[in-house]
Amino acid sequence: MTDALKKGLEGVLVAESALSEIDGDAGRLIYRGYDIEDLAHKASYEEVLYLLWNGDLPTSEELESFADTMQSERHIGDNVLDTLAALADSDEHPMAALRTGVSLLSAAEPESDADPTDRDATRRMGRRIVAKIPTILAAYDRLRRDEEPLEPRKDLSHAGNFLYMLTGEEPSETAEETFDMALILHADHGLNASTFTSMVVSSTQADLYSAVTGGIGALSGPLHGGANQDVMNTLLEIDDSEKDSLQWVKDTIDAGGRIPGWGHRVYNVTDPRAKILRTKLEDLTEVTDDERWLNYTSTIEGYLVDEMGLPDKDIAPNVDYYSGSVYYKLGIPVDMYTSIFAMSRAGGWVAHVLEYSEDNRLIRPRGRYIGTEDRQYVPIDER
Repeated sequence: MTDALKKGLEGVLVAESALSEIDGDAGRLIYRGYDIEDLAHKASYEEVLYLLWNGDLPTSEELESFADTMQSERHIGDNVLDTLAALADSDEHPMAALRTGVSLLSAAEPESDADPTDRDATRRMGRRIVAKIPTILAAYDRLRRDEEPLEPRKDLSHAGNFLYMLTGEEPSETAEETFDMALILHADHGLNASTFTSMVVSSTQADLYSAVTGGIGALSGPLHGGANQDVMNTLLEIDDSEKDSLQWVKDTIDAGGRIPGWGHRVYNVTDPRAKILRTKLEDLTEVTDDERWLNYTSTIEGYLVDEMGLPDKDIAPNVDYYSGSVYYKLGIPVDMYTSIFAMSRAGGWVAHVLEYSEDNRLIRPRGRYIGTEDRQYVPIDER
C-alpha cells in the first residue's frame, strides 16, 4: 500500500474501461472508439446506449428491437405518480424527486430476485430505468404546475417523447434532434463522481436501482451537477439588468466574480461537447428568432478569449456553457437542468456497472488515521 495521500483520489487509477476516453489536451471525447462528433451528428441516443451497453453499434434490426422495447417500458405506475404528486405539493427539488422516483421503481421490478452477477438481467433493469426516467421527470414537472401527467407515446424517440410529455406539444424536428444530441453528449464521461459512486455501490453487489440512485445523489451536489443552471441564471441576470452583456462581464470580472461554464477538471482546451452545442444553439436561434442567449454567450466568450486570454491559461468553455441556453430554448425549466444531465448519464452509469461487474472487486480504499492515540476511558461520573 502506498502512503501517498491523494485527496479526492485525484490522479489515482482505480479501474480500466473501454467505454469512454477523454483527451483533455486535444479536446477529444470518444465512446468505444467513436469520436463524439461523429456520434452526435450521425447516431441517436438509443444507438449510443446500445453501443455503451453492448460494445458495438446496433444493426437496423437490433436498433429497432432495442428502441421498441424501451418504448414499451416508459410507463410508470400509480404508486410512483402518487409519490411524485406528494413531492410536488412540498415543492421538492426535481433531483430529489428523481432520486425518490427511481428508488421506488424497484418495487415493480420483475427481476428483483435476479442474481446480481447476471449481467443480462442487469442490462434489462438498466433499460427499464433509463426508459422511465424521462417519464418521471416530465410527470413531476407537470404535477407541480397543477397539470395532469401525459402518458408516454410509442411513436416518438427517447428525446422527442420527453419534450412531448413535458410541454404537451410534439416537438419540432430541430428541437427533437437538438435534445437527442444533448443526451448523447452527456451519456458518459469517464470516472466522474456520479459514475464512480454508481460503481462503488454496485461493487458491493447491491441492485442496479441502488447504484443509479447513488449516482443521482452524487450528481445533485453543486460541485458536480448544476453548472449549466448557473450559466442560465447568469444569462437571465444579464437579461434583467440595464447593462449590455459586454459591460456586465467587465464589471463582474473587475469585481472579482467568476463566469460559470468556463474551465474543466479534465479539459485544458474547449470542451468538444461545447463546440457541438454551440451549433445547436445557433440552429434553435434561427428557428425561434430570439437571439438574446446566443448574443450574450458569444459576447462573454469573445471578451474572455480576446481580452482576458483565458484559453492561454488552460481555461476554456465547457459543455455547461452552452447547454443551459439550449435547454432554455427547448422550454425546459432551469431547475431541471441537472435532472436532464441525470437522464442522459444514467445510461453511462449502467454501462460502467455492467463493465465493472465483469471482473468485480469490492471498492474499499483506506484512510490514514490522524487522531489522538492512547486515550484512557474515564467513567461518566468522573468527567
